[in-house]
Amino acid sequence: MPASAAPHDANVKATRRPYRRTLVAIVVAVAVISALTAVVLQSQRADQPRAGRFRGGDGPVPVLAATARAADVPVYLDGVGTTRALNTVTIKPQVDGKLIEILFKEGEEVERGALLARIDPTLYQAQLDQALAKKAQDEAQLTNARTDVERYSRLAAANAINRQQADTQKALAAQLEALVQQDQAVIDNARAILAYTRITAPITGRTGIRQIDVGNIVRASDATGLVVITQIRPIAVLFTLPQQQLGRVNKALAAGPPAVEALGPDNKTVVDRGTLQVVDNQIDQTTGTIRLKAQFANVERELWPGQFVNVRLLVDTLRGAIVVPTASVQRGPNGTFVYVVSADDKAQVRPVSLALQDDAQAVVGSGLQAGERVVTSGFARLTEGGGVSVSVGGETAPGAATDGATSPRRRDATPAPATPAGEGNRRRQRPASTP
Repeated sequence: MPASAAPHDANVKATRRPYRRTLVAIVVAVAVISALTAVVLQSQRADQPRAGRFRGGDGPVPVLAATARAADVPVYLDGVGTTRALNTVTIKPQVDGKLIEILFKEGEEVERGALLARIDPTLYQAQLDQALAKKAQDEAQLTNARTDVERYSRLAAANAINRQQADTQKALAAQLEALVQQDQAVIDNARAILAYTRITAPITGRTGIRQIDVGNIVRASDATGLVVITQIRPIAVLFTLPQQQLGRVNKALAAGPPAVEALGPDNKTVVDRGTLQVVDNQIDQTTGTIRLKAQFANVERELWPGQFVNVRLLVDTLRGAIVVPTASVQRGPNGTFVYVVSADDKAQVRPVSLALQDDAQAVVGSGLQAGERVVTSGFARLTEGGGVSVSVGGETAPGAATDGATSPRRRDATPAPATPAGEGNRRRQRPASTP
């Protein structure tokens, strides 16, 4: 072997030593992890019998329960609308001239007939004075003509003059009478034009931002006007509903103006209450909806023109309906059901049908009576006939978000397809048996 080969082999061996150490370390780590995994699995297998005994339900299952009760439940239809001023007027000058005075403040409430601004009346006052003078002149001529008529009539009766002269004088007097009437019309027109120099509020409402300042020349042809007045007390809300609800709306309207509630941004707080005024005379074919108009007193000015608002329309009231929390309603392959707590604290599966439902409460159409207790929480370990223990303080009655004295609010006409809170547990639940 050449002498140069020996150093080369030494270098190769020195290079392989770190790789061998790394390989040994990896093998040792894998062995340690495998040993730990075996210990953990053995521990879990040892604990399984005890967990099984716990799930077996030797003792009663702790649950929360609520009592079904009878209540008058209003039925609402939900819609989205736009607030609109009951009346809107753009204040424009009716005559041309110089604006010499503005007598309102921006954003203030003004009464009907209140003076808002004045235009320089000098020119129009002169036109009125001229018309008055012309009438006085013509009245003087008329008085003289009437005197001549009397004189000519006497002379004609005595055959002192020709009869034709008397008739001509009568015609002249009639012409002057017509001229005086024309003068009066000119005076009335001049007075009306002069009155237009005083700009008054045609409605009671709230002024907006002023569009022009004192000293400007205003014209009757101006498009912007001086200011816009909107009547916001009362105020109107235009909203839409699906055309399928038109029959129910008309039925409710036939019994009197139905109540309408405007809701706040949280869709729960009632901002104002009003009544339905108008159902549009045609359906929008592009959207399949019908427009409705409601009127609100808006005493606190909670509603503002142009504002989007959620509304609900009262179309019916279910008398003596059975009400339970929505959380108590379960769904299985055979439909909706509830767990009823019997007098001896046993869980019973009870199929029910729903008439109405929202995110808080459900109205039971059949299958439940007032006074029966239903489970609202703790479904994971419940079985048919299994014992339950209602936690201390856990017995709750359905929340009464009332409209009036006793009526919980409901806003659907059919059972809601949405799944209530607690869906994760309920999807795994199935009735042990169907009564």
